[in-house]
Amino acid sequence: MTQDKRNFIIVRKHKRWQRLWQFFFTGWGLMMIAALVAASLFTKQLLWTPISAINMMDMASNQFKMSGASFSGLDSNGEPFHITAQTGRQEYDNPDVIFLDTVAGNTIRAQNGAKVKYNFSARHGEFNRVKKTVKLYGNVRIKSSDKKELQTNELVVKL
Repeated sequence: MTQDKRNFIIVRKHKRWQRLWQFFFTGWGLMMIAALVAASLFTKQLLWTPISAINMMDMASNQFKMSGASFSGLDSNGEPFHITAQTGRQEYDNPDVIFLDTVAGNTIRAQNGAKVKYNFSARHGEFNRVKKTVKLYGNVRIKSSDKKELQTNELVVKL
């Protein structure tokens, strides 16, 4: 009886599956899988994840991120304010503060019986919802409707 190549290939594939089956059920494969699962349970991190681009520290510290964040309301004087940001994020440890990037906004203030509108922009900001303040920092620019301008590195706006 002659052995053809096709028969040889089928037997060869069968032996590969047989070796894989023996590996997992002789104990070594089960021990490796149990070690991976136990490590992820004890460290509370998915160390075995195949996606290496995940930043676990960023995921653990940030509650959520927003794109195109926008906040509006009335300040303590009853005047409207509006704040927009390219991105905004909250942290688990500090849920009252929203950290903003590329901030712009406006508010209205009463001065000498007239209402003046202020437009502001900055690289970064922190919007504190409890204290009702916006801390702007990084190339802060303010322009008012009465043609006044201000540039500074840091500014706190009380709403």
